Amino acid sequence: MNYTTQMDAAKKGIITKEMEIVAKKEQIDVQALRELIAKGQVVIPANKNHKSLSPEGIGKGMKTKINVNLGISKDCYFIEKEMEKVKKAIEMKAESIMDLSNYGKTAEFRKNLVEYSPAIIGTVPIYDAIGFYDKELDEITAKEFLDVVEKHAKDGADFVTIHAGLNKEAADTFKRNKRLTNIVSRGGSLLFAWMEVNNKENPFYEYYDRLLDICEEYDVTLSLGDGCRPGCNADSTDAVQIKELITLGELTLRAWERNVQVIIEGPGHMTLDEIKTNVLLEKKLCHDAPFYVLGPLVTDIAPGYDHITSAIGGAIAAAAGADFLCYVTPAEHLRLPNIEDMKEGIISTKIAAHAGDLAKGINGARELDDAMSKARSDLDWDMMFKLALDSEKPKRYREESMPEHSDTCTMCGKMCAVRNMNKVLKEKEIDIFNNK
Repeated sequence: MNYTTQMDAAKKGIITKEMEIVAKKEQIDVQALRELIAKGQVVIPANKNHKSLSPEGIGKGMKTKINVNLGISKDCYFIEKEMEKVKKAIEMKAESIMDLSNYGKTAEFRKNLVEYSPAIIGTVPIYDAIGFYDKELDEITAKEFLDVVEKHAKDGADFVTIHAGLNKEAADTFKRNKRLTNIVSRGGSLLFAWMEVNNKENPFYEYYDRLLDICEEYDVTLSLGDGCRPGCNADSTDAVQIKELITLGELTLRAWERNVQVIIEGPGHMTLDEIKTNVLLEKKLCHDAPFYVLGPLVTDIAPGYDHITSAIGGAIAAAAGADFLCYVTPAEHLRLPNIEDMKEGIISTKIAAHAGDLAKGINGARELDDAMSKARSDLDWDMMFKLALDSEKPKRYREESMPEHSDTCTMCGKMCAVRNMNKVLKEKEIDIFNNK
């Protein structure tokens, strides 16, 4: 039986090879997975032209996945350095990489990325449009915007971020409701400017059916972008954010009618007490489609440490039901991250994702923590390093400060609680003061 997309296959009762791989990774029944995909509650972003892909499931009952942003820009046009980041992100087991390139040989970089990467590849076509056509924003036509989406689809992007919910109604709502930081989404701000200058509807909203044609042809997952996401705590959960979210829910149903998989992108800044409510709103208004959040950052006063503010919010969001976390690095709001920033961002976001998985009771999550606890109880340092999200840093810390006795560390020495409990329970001498 033929099928066009993963969702189409799932609705027809077909088990694809991608479903089989994901079911094995997630330790769940493949038929149960197929049913979740048919309902739109799980997506497997898998472009037909991405041949090196190792597929992943995002959504209900799946491990919380993380995304790494990278890409070339006019100020930092270093393709080789960005490919180094790609290799490091894959080495660190990031499930998804978003190419946010917006200048120069973007197609060349994207092609290399798709050919090399087993991770899911996402793009934001509107970022690429200005450089692709080499003309000002207001001169680009609606057809040209959609042609860039098709180019990215042909090149193998597994999902594309499209800010289709920022239509004229949402723009009018924004203009009536003043914000402290206005529109902070790069794609959202570009579309708002295009709409204002040309006095036209958002082309991705107006020609949404054409967008679905493209996604269906290549099995591109549609990541409906939050062009009106809050850029600070003061703007969170406001009228324009909710207005856009309602529209995204309507667009989700239209996509599902065409068997196009959908992810909903969520807010980037909000206080701790609003996170659970925002996850609930997305799940209700967008029919339980997978939720993808940037952070969220829970305070606005920590530039240089926003990987921490983001991880706090991400853990709470994941525990509340968010499915996909976009990493944030220490360089957020300041500059393009370097490879060390990227590593910090990946680890902090993986911690948040795993913490959420523990709270959600995801298959296999608790077993990892129990294995680490057993290694600590056994004072098995090599096993601790092997199980750690990042083995390099803990190994370096221990090597930089080696204790006199190998069954201790330099914090407690022979007063180590673990060491002494192991000894007393085995009826051995607790030799704190002698040199045994």
